[in-house]
Amino acid sequence: MSLKIESYIRPGRRAHLVGIGGVSMSPLGEVLHGAGVVVTGSDMNDSPVVAHLRALGIPVTIGHLPESVAGADCVIRTAAVHDDNPEIAAARAAGIPVFERAQAWGAIMRHYRNALCVAGTHGKTTTTSMCTHIFLAAQRDPAVMIGGTLPILGCGHRVGNGDTIIAESCEYCNSFLSFCPTVAVILNVDADHLDFFKDLEDVKRSFRKFAELVPERGCVVADLDDGNTMNALAGLERRVVTFGLERGDVHADGLVYEGGCGRFDVVRGGEKFAHVELSVPGVHNVRNALAACAASMELGVPAWAVEEGLRAFHGAGRRFEHKGEYNGAQVYDDYAHHPQELRALLTMAKGLGYRRVICAFQPHTYSRTKELFGDFAQVLRLPDVTVLAKIYAARETDDLGVSSALLAKEIPGAVSCESLEDVTRTLKELARPGDLVLTVGAGDIYKAGEAMLQ
Repeated sequence: MSLKIESYIRPGRRAHLVGIGGVSMSPLGEVLHGAGVVVTGSDMNDSPVVAHLRALGIPVTIGHLPESVAGADCVIRTAAVHDDNPEIAAARAAGIPVFERAQAWGAIMRHYRNALCVAGTHGKTTTTSMCTHIFLAAQRDPAVMIGGTLPILGCGHRVGNGDTIIAESCEYCNSFLSFCPTVAVILNVDADHLDFFKDLEDVKRSFRKFAELVPERGCVVADLDDGNTMNALAGLERRVVTFGLERGDVHADGLVYEGGCGRFDVVRGGEKFAHVELSVPGVHNVRNALAACAASMELGVPAWAVEEGLRAFHGAGRRFEHKGEYNGAQVYDDYAHHPQELRALLTMAKGLGYRRVICAFQPHTYSRTKELFGDFAQVLRLPDVTVLAKIYAARETDDLGVSSALLAKEIPGAVSCESLEDVTRTLKELARPGDLVLTVGAGDIYKAGEAMLQ
């Protein structure tokens, strides 16, 4: 589309948001409303988020009705809303321009001197949250957009008046290519979202284009230890600041673990910059913290704010989130849905000293499960007991001949459940004092753990 979204999201203009109750649409609605845009919205379901938007004075219709777009200057949608949606069809018929959510966020970013955009196949939400904690500690008053809930914010976004916006930047459907990063963080690059990307090389090309969006005054922050990332960035004509566990422009020194949480000095250019004491466990979170440190340093955040911000960070919602105790077992929930994320989570969990690790995993999408079937089968042998929920379809239909029952046959001792109620019942029967029970996946598997605790 040749039309520029900037001319449509100005004070007094009317924007209708389709799917306004979503995690990144609701903050967009708030930000646009705060900027003087007349915002209306629609969503399939009523929710506390919808109630909050209404309380701000944003009218929200439940259900997708063609008449909802009447009077709008533009319509903004999520990637999950397709052309056959009644509101999108009505907008097209009426000649109302339709923009993607990522385009709107990209336009908003242009109003900030610094756009710190955190990308990567894994770790985006956590690293974006760490950066947010650091910038809040430094009293930089950032605007924030996270694809999850951060307890310090009570939600996944923040409308700030400082010179920096911090945004989680997702590669799915190339949406982050609509962003305007001045500091682009690339945590890692893996084969994922293969319902959209052709293969790993296609994913790398997307991240390369993302890095190329950075202006000359900006920089790319990248993991030197991740071969795919460095391969994607080879020969890039932008300043690249690398981070790594033991090497890189920014790296850890004297790394030790207390209760599974990393303690280390952050070294930059051969000199100690800060001493970090994390409150979240695992080597993957040391990497995430190093990325957050490197990005924050680039934007002039002092060492004390980095130390204070990271010490105060106890995790984002659904990122190794403690849910409670059942029959002497500790119950945690995590969003991991790719084999590499699962490996990081389960390796960390196995090192925490629990009697057994019991993992209830819900595969997310048929395409991902089929493409990475062998990797899932291998990594799900790590827990002492693996319980599998049915595949969470999300945007897909079951026509690929893959199932959780098939996956369970490849994992010794694994149990396959037909419903979340079955998962809850199985976990209740398994849980013993000293166990760690994990509910894992990007769908609604967390409900099984919550039902167990009720």
